[in-house]
Amino acid sequence: MLTSDFYELLNHGEGAKLEFKRDDIRPEALAKEIVSFVNMNGGRILLGVDDDRTISGTSRKNLQAWVMDGVVGRFVHPHILPDYEEIMVDDKKVVVLTVPMGTAKPYCVRHDNREDVYVRYGDTCQLASREQQARLFESGGLVSAEKFPIHGSHVDELDDRRYRGYFVDILGEKKVSDWCKLLMNRNFLVGEEGSLYCSYFSYLLFAKDPHRRLPQAGIRLLVYPGTDVDYNANLDEVLNIPFVGIQDRGKDFIERSLPSHVLAYLQPHISKEKLEGMQRKRHWDYPVEAIRELLVNAFAHRDWTKQNDVHLTVFSDRLEVNSPGALPNGMTVEKIKAGQQTPRNTNIVRILRDYKFLDDRGMGIRHTVIPETLKHTGREPDFDATEDYFKVTIWKRK
Repeated sequence: MLTSDFYELLNHGEGAKLEFKRDDIRPEALAKEIVSFVNMNGGRILLGVDDDRTISGTSRKNLQAWVMDGVVGRFVHPHILPDYEEIMVDDKKVVVLTVPMGTAKPYCVRHDNREDVYVRYGDTCQLASREQQARLFESGGLVSAEKFPIHGSHVDELDDRRYRGYFVDILGEKKVSDWCKLLMNRNFLVGEEGSLYCSYFSYLLFAKDPHRRLPQAGIRLLVYPGTDVDYNANLDEVLNIPFVGIQDRGKDFIERSLPSHVLAYLQPHISKEKLEGMQRKRHWDYPVEAIRELLVNAFAHRDWTKQNDVHLTVFSDRLEVNSPGALPNGMTVEKIKAGQQTPRNTNIVRILRDYKFLDDRGMGIRHTVIPETLKHTGREPDFDATEDYFKVTIWKRK
């Protein structure tokens, strides 16, 4: 790192990705800061800098061995390998410790027969709450939130027309003598005999009233007249219906799927009919195929530990689809655009593929959303990934 780069970091001050620490910090305290970064988006620790940005330097002997072995190797679990660099600033030695975002979350500090999980929020290191730990376990692939039981739920709350139609019409099950056992074997029901509950994914896809016990199962539709959020929305509706529809023996839909309902609600706001010759033809402001793909992806890949609805918001110049939660562990916007797959909710993805909502390749962004949007509007969509959401913006055709 160049001295000029160091001073630029120093001038920014402490924040979500930067921490200053004196040389006399205790090893377990430094381990907490490292773990808080690795559990979030990574960051840098400047060792030898005071909180007030004074450069005090480091004088500890065998400093690299102390950091890598005495701190990281001893206290941080699972093991990580941060980047260690020493630089001279004003004749004082400062360590720049670059901590990557972890790929095996949650990481913890092992100390005094405890394993404490820390997260970074703003410029502070905090013990992770139970909800935050669940989110870290889920993002690290150790726990699948879609299989969580919905306590208090019962199999009767699932629409038997939907799940029977799935197994019989979609999967081709011939004879089912014990539906409860089949639902247990497929994780539609979780628990033990006498205390069986619906799983998150079965409730989302097949419940008669998904919002009853799973408030994040719906989608909120918002249409604003201008380019910003406005109190006077043209549409503000939460759709609370099962994601999959009901088919008549694989032919027509008796009840439409959630994406079809969404497009029906939005049609007056994002399309209009034009006379072409002797016929009227509907013209959409945005590519319908891309909207449908984004809706399916928003439900298939969202973080179910977050109790927020998927949002679809229409402004006068753009349409946004906002899916709650950060991208799955290690996934980036660049990897998504390249077609890489990291399924978070494997059961939801499998069922939506069975219904042909998703293709087997899992490359909807690359092969549908981007090219269809570019062809329809002349502009590629924008992608925004944070710790709280993944948002895709399609700009209106001019």
